Amino acid sequence: MIELERELTFLINKLPTDLDKFPSKIIEDNFLPRAADHPVIRIRRNGDKLCITKKYPAGAENGGSGDSSHMIEHTISLSRDEYDALNSYDGKRFKKRRFAYEIDGYAAELDVYLAGLVGLVVIDFEFSSEKAMRNFKKPDFVGADITQDHSLAGGMLCGKTYADLDQHLREHYDYAPVTGVEKYEEAT
Repeated sequence: MIELERELTFLINKLPTDLDKFPSKIIEDNFLPRAADHPVIRIRRNGDKLCITKKYPAGAENGGSGDSSHMIEHTISLSRDEYDALNSYDGKRFKKRRFAYEIDGYAAELDVYLAGLVGLVVIDFEFSSEKAMRNFKKPDFVGADITQDHSLAGGMLCGKTYADLDQHLREHYDYAPVTGVEKYEEAT
């Protein structure tokens, strides 16, 4: 399936007090190839769903930087055997818990990063039209807009730790790591 996503991404400085009432799932990504600075192919476990996706900014098809508020996404579902085979490749990985969050009438995806990226929390708002995206007013608890900050895109976060991002987040966004997120690790 090929899809155009209209989305805006923001930092979250503090977990919402009502977060635990929303459904969540663990997402594990393996970005390929490992040698790429910003890999755009990912092998994903999204709860119980397994897939391979190529995702990149619209306009970046021919080497341009593109617009990260408009993403082209090609997704193919995988069987368990296909997933296991592809996920065995040595890529750049991360893990997060995604909440299906609702605020001020907007559906959002709130991602609490885990493992090496503990402390980073972001929220994505997706829009069905250009008009809806233009008219969006971010809720008060939502922090800085990082939509166009390519250094914080999924393909750039993979394989990094919070320590790798700390100086950039502090200097550009006055962002400090969110605490109390360890409870969202997947139960073993």
